[in-house]
Amino acid sequence: MTTFTHARLVRTPLTTGWQVHAASGPAQVGTDPIPATVPGVVHLDLLRAGLITDPYLDDNESALAWIGLVDWTYRTTISLSDDVLAASARHDLVFDGLDTVATITLNGEVIAEVANQHRSYRFDVTRILIAGDNQLTVAFRSPVRHANAQSVALGVRPRPYPLPYDAIRKSACSFGWDWGIATYTSGIWREIRLESWSDARLARVDVRAEVAGNGGSVQVHVEIERTSAQPATLAVQVGSRAVEGIEVPAGANSADLEVQFDAVERWWPTGYGEPVLYDVDVTLAADGVLLDAASRRVGFRDLRWDTTPDAAGTPFTLVVNDQPIYVKGVNWIPDDAFPSRVDRDRYRSRLQQAKDANLNLIRVWGGGIYESEDIYDLADELGLLVWQDFLFACAAYAEEEPLRSEIEAEARENISRLAHRASLALLTGNNENTWGYEDWGWKTALDGKSWGAHYYYELFPALVAELAPHVPYAPGSPFSPGGGWDGAAGEHGVQTGPHPNDETHGSMHLWEQWNRRDWPTYRDHRPRFVAEFGWQGPPTWTTLTRAISDDPLTPESPGMIVHQKAADGNAKLTSGLVSHYRVPEDIETWHWAMQLNQANAVSCALEWFRSLAPHNAGAIVWQLNDCWPVTSWAAIDGDGREKPLYFGLKNAFAPRTVSIQPEDDVQLDDVVQPEDAVQPADAGLIAVLSNDSAEAWEGDVVLRRVGFDGQERAEASVPVSIDARSTVRIAIPVDVASAAEADREMLLAEGLGTRGVWWFGEPRDSALTDPSLSAEVAMVGDGLCDVTITAGGLVRDLTLLVDRLDPGAVVDRGLVTLLPGEQATFRVSGVRGILSVADVLRPEVARSGNQLVG
Repeated sequence: MTTFTHARLVRTPLTTGWQVHAASGPAQVGTDPIPATVPGVVHLDLLRAGLITDPYLDDNESALAWIGLVDWTYRTTISLSDDVLAASARHDLVFDGLDTVATITLNGEVIAEVANQHRSYRFDVTRILIAGDNQLTVAFRSPVRHANAQSVALGVRPRPYPLPYDAIRKSACSFGWDWGIATYTSGIWREIRLESWSDARLARVDVRAEVAGNGGSVQVHVEIERTSAQPATLAVQVGSRAVEGIEVPAGANSADLEVQFDAVERWWPTGYGEPVLYDVDVTLAADGVLLDAASRRVGFRDLRWDTTPDAAGTPFTLVVNDQPIYVKGVNWIPDDAFPSRVDRDRYRSRLQQAKDANLNLIRVWGGGIYESEDIYDLADELGLLVWQDFLFACAAYAEEEPLRSEIEAEARENISRLAHRASLALLTGNNENTWGYEDWGWKTALDGKSWGAHYYYELFPALVAELAPHVPYAPGSPFSPGGGWDGAAGEHGVQTGPHPNDETHGSMHLWEQWNRRDWPTYRDHRPRFVAEFGWQGPPTWTTLTRAISDDPLTPESPGMIVHQKAADGNAKLTSGLVSHYRVPEDIETWHWAMQLNQANAVSCALEWFRSLAPHNAGAIVWQLNDCWPVTSWAAIDGDGREKPLYFGLKNAFAPRTVSIQPEDDVQLDDVVQPEDAVQPADAGLIAVLSNDSAEAWEGDVVLRRVGFDGQERAEASVPVSIDARSTVRIAIPVDVASAAEADREMLLAEGLGTRGVWWFGEPRDSALTDPSLSAEVAMVGDGLCDVTITAGGLVRDLTLLVDRLDPGAVVDRGLVTLLPGEQATFRVSGVRGILSVADVLRPEVARSGNQLVG
């Protein structure tokens, strides 16, 4: 590709010299300006100035609610010389993100009124700029007051939380959620810059990689903005291959270019191959001068969702490069309630944690934000698929102006921004709104008002077809393929086709277990695909006690209640535990019990869903991460520490697993029968071997009924051969599957180093005793050690809570069950100093289910 000696477009970040002050409203900090950091939000400026306490601690959330009722004004000075102004024909003020409702003034002239956090803005300010100092002001209006006013103007609509987040194009969860702090932020939350250019610039660059046999092509479409009508040259380089540029005629405002390849390497999701990426560099030049340039990275892959109806309903199976992919997913929320604090390193850490837990898909949930480029870059690199919601969650949304035009603008921008991503697997119209319209009483409450159907069934699919026809789209999550909208039917229009949350069709959300039922009832369902389900648990002890200073600290103490956002959350924690373990009286044991129950609940569900493959094509757990220290459904807490649930995901999503399942509806000709065993009419228990690796799995599977003392009560061995990416079910003989003493026996299925466990009784009713653990500690590097623990007696779900050893410590495994005499090695990193045996065997560190019985 041509090397240019200079470029015509100059980008000048405007990140220094900012100040912010309270302009009106119930400010508790006076009106004097304070230094402001851009990108950022006012909370962080006030915190740095020592004017407020940390919103994440104790009950500071309510003490700082006044911030969302205040109008905040940001100001800076842009100093420009005559030479800078004269060097370019055009000067644009560009905002990548404003949160949210603001008046922008330059040198006393209002240049824009904006009201959308989810889009960027560009303003031609050539006429307004002067040589010398230019005064730029961004005056934000209280988001709470604006949302309330808009709700009145548009008409109140159903939603699950008090403040009308549906009436403002702002991150819904910034108004508080059942896991999220209410921040009501204001600020310049993404980059602002001055772009100075002449002749022409690339206003939009759409890049698409397609595969054809062993080869493929890269297609580039550009939209061009001009200050002159001269011809230009558009050129593209893909990897090391450059193509001869094409001429863009004088006055033309768009151009297309294609690069063909006879052979390409495919991009694969993690666990299925390498995520090979190609750099694409696009340049626009005239007379040997570079006018503008853009870079993208693409991957060659074919991706679709198979929704061909079958005898059981409608599947929702992801297929990449003609290979069905079992989706092992997690839902993603903003990783900080102040997203400007999340840098590339933090995104990398979180996504690497996801990959290390054997996950292959991240669903960016619709109540948060369109994330930074960093997360999509990293997902491409790591082979993590991305399911991206449009930003609509759990509420009815007005289809009238001014929202209608804003929503189209943000959708156009973000479809174009994300469409080239190899990782992008699905665009989804909303979270739970199509379901809510059917089941949550909305039809009566709306009384004829619009609710969002136009967006989900008309606008978004049309925009995807226009801008990214290669990207799959679903109107909602959950959603049943074949469903649609008939605006002319009924009094107000009706959704057509199957119910949106029908488990036999497409994707579903399962929340009855957490809300009203116990977690073993996950096995009552045979879903084709689960896009949301989960169970609560507290954060790690270190994170909890950093955020809450209650004395005494109890499950119901004031700070604990502030950091429990779910409706009746603690009551649900208790009711969800008591069937399995008694509720402990002391806070530290309570903390461990709730963490363990969370992990057991989700593990039960994941093992069950996976055992149904290929009928079930995947599960997306709610949720991977937290945005602050809170009791929630997350596997990784608000300080980035892994909870026991993390190991539940890692174990259940391992490439090869064995689980034991109750199965009374299985076709016996689909089940491997042990030799010389008589299978009862009721299939009873089966062992399910899941092989999600690229190699076949062959060997003996040993089925054993074992006493808690380690003594074998009955045994059968079954030779099994499992193809790559497949599932095999094995019938368990009656004498092995039937316990003589349910409180003292367990069932094991073991093969090729993999073990599945079935407990005949609940742990609270079992004869679990002190497991008499012993340990050896071997330091293997700086801050790195191997801890080998040997069980003197049966130990259930042994987990090392290593944050109790060091706040920065990490361990590689958890939820390990050992028979008497067995041992397991845990790799612990991040520990300062020498770790002793006494350290790791402390009862608050070496945790197990045994500690909750007796």
